[in-house]
Amino acid sequence: MEVPMINDPELNGKYLGTISADFVKVADTLKEASYQIRKAGFNYPIFAISKDSIPIGQLLIDKLSLEIDWNYFASFLDEFVQRELVAKDKEEEFVQAYKEPDEFCCLFVVDKEFTRFVFIPYPED
Repeated sequence: MEVPMINDPELNGKYLGTISADFVKVADTLKEASYQIRKAGFNYPIFAISKDSIPIGQLLIDKLSLEIDWNYFASFLDEFVQRELVAKDKEEEFVQAYKEPDEFCCLFVVDKEFTRFVFIPYPED
């Protein structure tokens, strides 16, 4: 299954509002988790988000604990390649498209009919 890695207009209507509303509440936690993942030696942190439980990464933020719409799972590129969510021959393309992790959060949005990578800038301090 190849997953497109673009900020897509389809995202704007249905998803961007709810993702953005959650993101402001969890951005600091995700930014710190991204730093810790990289500090531990894993490059390209990815946060899978889903309204349901998914078998990607480790649950970082449970939507019920913060009264938000999405669960957040911490992962990184190697797991995505191992699970074939990023094809081995597309790994370099992913790395080229990956944005500066201190400035942008890489989200992997998983919903019923929608699965996509999205980069969202962290709020300015």
